[in-house]
Amino acid sequence: MDLTWLLADPLPNALPRQQVLYQRLRAAILSARLAPGTRLPASRNLATELGIARNTVLHAYEQLIAEGCLVASRHGTRVASLPVAPALTGSGTPLGDPLPGLSQRGHLALRPAADSVRDTLPFAPGVPDVSAFPFRAWRGCLDRAWREATPRQLGYTAPGGEPALRRALASYLSSARGFAVQPEQVVITAGTHGAFELCARLLADAGDTVWLENPGYPAAYTAFTLAGLEPWPVAVDGDGLAPTPADWQHRPPRLIMVTPSHQYPTGAVMSLARRLELTARAHEHRAWLLEDDYDSEFRRNGPALPALYGLHPAAPVLYAGTFSKTLYPALRLGYLIVPRALADTFVRATAEATRPGHGIEQMALADFIEHGHYTTHLRRMRRRYAARQQALLAALARHPGAETAITGGDAGLHLTLWLPPDLDDRAVCAAAETQGLAVRPLSRYTHPPRKCNGMLLGYGNIDVPHMDGAVRRLRLAMRHAAGHSA
Repeated sequence: MDLTWLLADPLPNALPRQQVLYQRLRAAILSARLAPGTRLPASRNLATELGIARNTVLHAYEQLIAEGCLVASRHGTRVASLPVAPALTGSGTPLGDPLPGLSQRGHLALRPAADSVRDTLPFAPGVPDVSAFPFRAWRGCLDRAWREATPRQLGYTAPGGEPALRRALASYLSSARGFAVQPEQVVITAGTHGAFELCARLLADAGDTVWLENPGYPAAYTAFTLAGLEPWPVAVDGDGLAPTPADWQHRPPRLIMVTPSHQYPTGAVMSLARRLELTARAHEHRAWLLEDDYDSEFRRNGPALPALYGLHPAAPVLYAGTFSKTLYPALRLGYLIVPRALADTFVRATAEATRPGHGIEQMALADFIEHGHYTTHLRRMRRRYAARQQALLAALARHPGAETAITGGDAGLHLTLWLPPDLDDRAVCAAAETQGLAVRPLSRYTHPPRKCNGMLLGYGNIDVPHMDGAVRRLRLAMRHAAGHSA
């Protein structure tokens, strides 16, 4: 039997010869080029034929015997009888038989991939100033966490999260938001997305209706859709989520996701009257409210309104928070505050379903909060972001444009500019991209039949001295887009 073709093609430089021989023999067996029952040459004979060391052949044979591709006996080494794998094209798909496609929900939820490079450009919304992160204090907390770590922190995290972080968050939220919350009610998650997924799976069944703000956060729409829920976009007005009697009657929700502190993306702050009404109606319809307290840490116009969580002792509310905007996105830590009746269920679910990690980082974050570094950092960043917002507003006033309104100034890291119908927001944002700006169109966040036309201007990652130049480039892009649409 002539097997010289096994090593006829050029050998990859990065792989040893015995690995190449093993891989090519294995591929020939699985594709039936070497038919089941075929007797292979003795190792010494094949080594001579290929001009390689006998140990190289022995290694390949032994590995393939261990995998079940070859069978060895006193009669020699033969190819095992295996199901034949389909022939593959160069792209790795069977010839004439494309791979199964995404599910219908997968297609519905699919959105353009995030671009981390664009997040470094001026006006990228929701991007914090990581250059101001207190690296020295954080490194000190990490060093202490490593010194005090036990083997448990190197495995999966304790159910619900590191106890020290749960205690620190309960104490912080009691002080900052006035919550009467116990550490047992705090569940550490993989950012806000982890909180969405937990709530979708534990509070609703496939096919249940989830209300989402319109316009609203695309990642929430994706998370709930992939969990099998039926999204129902509910319009947002100047007071936040504004469901109609028809919404309650014809599409009663099982779950309502809402951002009352600073609605994303319009920036509306939900009024106290709307908060009380929404909580009461949710209780009446036996629906859960998932409160994403987005940007409440960066409020500027007076104290924050009371959170939905805690408005009433029996309110069906879960409260979600994250450290992505207050510290840095790559930390991937968030949390849920759940009613006491659900605490044990959510804790067990995180342990069984998500197998959480980041034990060392959780210990460091607990230390960071308990030693006051977190509060100090927030205070410093509030001042910095307030100055940048004022610089942006001043630059927009110095260089007037076509926007009909500017909203979202009460909190957060972005402003929303509303455009007239004859100036397409996607065209403006495409023109802005050629100017090195990462402006996002408001229509990207909107679901039919509603139409919103505007753009989000993030100012978290732009220094004050650079604001005027960025606005000049934005106005140039708007004029360019207007000229093309005329």
